[in-house]
Amino acid sequence: MIPKEVYEETLLSFLAPVRPFLDDPKVSEIMINGPNQIFIEKAGKLTLTDARFPSHEALNAALRNIAQYVGKMINEDNPILEARLPDGSRIEAVVPPAAPDGPDVSIRRFFKETLTVQRLVDFGSLTSEAAQLLECLVVMKQNIVVAGGTGSGKTSMLNALSSFIPDGERIVIIEDSREVQLQRQHVVQLEARPGDAKGKGKVTIRDLFRATLRMRPDRIVVGEIRGGEALDLVQAMTSGHGGCITTVHATYPHDTLTRLETMSLMSDVELPLSALRVQLGSAINLVVQTSRLQDGSRKVTHVSEVRGYHADKGFEIVDLFVRRFHGRDEEGNLISTFEPTGELPLCTDMVHSYGMAFPEAVYEAARVRAEQGPDAQPDYGQVGGHHG
Repeated sequence: MIPKEVYEETLLSFLAPVRPFLDDPKVSEIMINGPNQIFIEKAGKLTLTDARFPSHEALNAALRNIAQYVGKMINEDNPILEARLPDGSRIEAVVPPAAPDGPDVSIRRFFKETLTVQRLVDFGSLTSEAAQLLECLVVMKQNIVVAGGTGSGKTSMLNALSSFIPDGERIVIIEDSREVQLQRQHVVQLEARPGDAKGKGKVTIRDLFRATLRMRPDRIVVGEIRGGEALDLVQAMTSGHGGCITTVHATYPHDTLTRLETMSLMSDVELPLSALRVQLGSAINLVVQTSRLQDGSRKVTHVSEVRGYHADKGFEIVDLFVRRFHGRDEEGNLISTFEPTGELPLCTDMVHSYGMAFPEAVYEAARVRAEQGPDAQPDYGQVGGHHG
């Protein structure tokens, strides 16, 4: 039996051309477009490197060894590989014939250091005032969806929000590939897995979700919603399982609900669209929108509250915080502020009854809004984010 450490080192030797990037904590993604073109992402910006694999065969050999490491296969009959490297980094590979010019590989780095809320505040991803409001809403067991594009910082934000979950609660995490690093003591990690060539051994997100409901969870965290499991989560949220957190690929808060609606319809449960929309409007309390901006920075652009679904108006979504842009600095970086809108969450009275309070800036914005009248529309300039 080959010792695990020796096997892992042998595996990494096949990745020698990109090993320096795997060892560089500032590299967040490595993109291999065939053996002769390798890009890396640092600080949100893509750079073409001089690194090369000796040949297509050398790159294929690396992928076969990675597949063997995780008990999978990659070949013409199985041209897509989802796997993890020994350090936890996520790898997605597509080989011919599915990738005619390939193999094409993307390695999303896994960082042992979990980004805390304070670090996100220090980076300017959000403000301490927004963080304090989010803390109150997490404690109040509001159901939260973190939405954003690829590489916008959704998982980092989910991890950070988990630090607000009170000690003593049992949290069950469901993922396709282990990425969530919750900063809590009582955590149960569940992971889906594909079946073998004959489909045996397959465990889906939906399978794990049904099992989770019988495991006495205080909180359910789903790493990413991608399909019919959206309906399972929505129904859990509306049947007493508060405080759920998940991530979804979506560009704006309203798109988030539309995406969840579409994915819920992928379920095998027949549900009238009007009933589904009412459930969605009731289940989701908050959308935290993340974006990777044109300058490569990752920011929270909206904290928005969902206030139900109305047949005549659609989903009612109200921004609690929005990001306002003020041009660029001398180095080309976007200048922005993250500001309260003057809207108070529906659970404000409950927050107060628990002896908590929002930051003073939130109440001050509400006072200004009240003085201007209910019909006043604040000028936020250019609101939202541009994906890089």
